[in-house]
Amino acid sequence: MKIGILQTGLVPAELAAETGEYPAFFARLLDGYGFDFASWSVVEGQFPEDPEAADGWLITGSRHGAYEEHDWIPPLEQLIRDIYAAGKPLIGVCFGHQIIAQALGGKVEKHPGGWIIGPTAYHFASGDKIINAWHQDQVTQLPPGAEVIASSDYCDYAALLYPGHAYTVQPHPEFDDSFTRALIDTRGPGVVPQDKLDAADKALGTPLDQRALADQFAHFFKQKALA
Repeated sequence: MKIGILQTGLVPAELAAETGEYPAFFARLLDGYGFDFASWSVVEGQFPEDPEAADGWLITGSRHGAYEEHDWIPPLEQLIRDIYAAGKPLIGVCFGHQIIAQALGGKVEKHPGGWIIGPTAYHFASGDKIINAWHQDQVTQLPPGAEVIASSDYCDYAALLYPGHAYTVQPHPEFDDSFTRALIDTRGPGVVPQDKLDAADKALGTPLDQRALADQFAHFFKQKALA
């Protein structure tokens, strides 16, 4: 099964040589599930010809806001609607979660509580899952057809299921502690309040449930449903 990754942000230049760009993060997260991967850097204007270019699609995180005016956002929203209409399984993470909701009629805004970063508990029906977060924007209005399947203490719509079409999550299961710490050091200062950076840094080392979300993603790609 070929998974098309739509890259909507760039890894900080000082980190990319070691980590690779965001499509590599998801190739690592989903390694062992039998997928092949192709990627398009939509943030740099690279788009697939149509939804048939892959069997399933994944939209990455980004430092940009879904509501910002960038030339690549309107065609990305149209591609999302085309993928949805074509019945291809679609997964979105952080910015991907937000842009899918916006493209399908929802709303995205900055959270009044500010940034949420580091290991965070997300409340699923099957129990809490700890995943690294890095965001200040959230989905604040649900699009038609979206079902809330997870929340956190500071994010009501932390995971959304569009039955038979899409599954999206606000946190970053592709971020391990080493990368989150690198973001704290490189992207955080002067942007995220220092007390939140310190609290997130202190929480690193909390066991993460990355594999649980990888299992969910893989099952959704193959079955268009959650296990």
